[in-house]
Amino acid sequence: MFNSEGAFEWPVRVYYEDTDAGGVVFYANYLAFFERARTEWLRGMDLDATQLRAAHEVLFVVRHVEVDYLAPAVLDDALRIVTRIAEVGGSKVVFDQSVWRGDQCLVRAKVVTVCVSTQTFSAARLPDAVRKSITRDIA
Repeated sequence: MFNSEGAFEWPVRVYYEDTDAGGVVFYANYLAFFERARTEWLRGMDLDATQLRAAHEVLFVVRHVEVDYLAPAVLDDALRIVTRIAEVGGSKVVFDQSVWRGDQCLVRAKVVTVCVSTQTFSAARLPDAVRKSITRDIA
């Protein structure tokens, strides 16, 4: 779901499997939350990984991630994963993503993804139709 500011928000509930021995979300699980939100963001753009592969012979892979852990999430927390495009290049799309519990930001991340060919797994230019779809709401 896109909010009034143009960011994509995806709800996540913290399950027991998401937590560590201390009862808080295991740090690496935030990467899975971010991945799910980017996948749903694509669907919100009327795209999905299967369509990208079939129609354009491309997919997105993560190249680089920077994460700041600000506060812990715990079992049963209702979270919002907020996703915004920070930059679009020839083959890369950079996302600013964050995890929120109510009005408190728990985690912030910069995720650099690269569009790659399904044939060679090397960088490929974003197809024009994909670029147009993902940049339509960027000022």
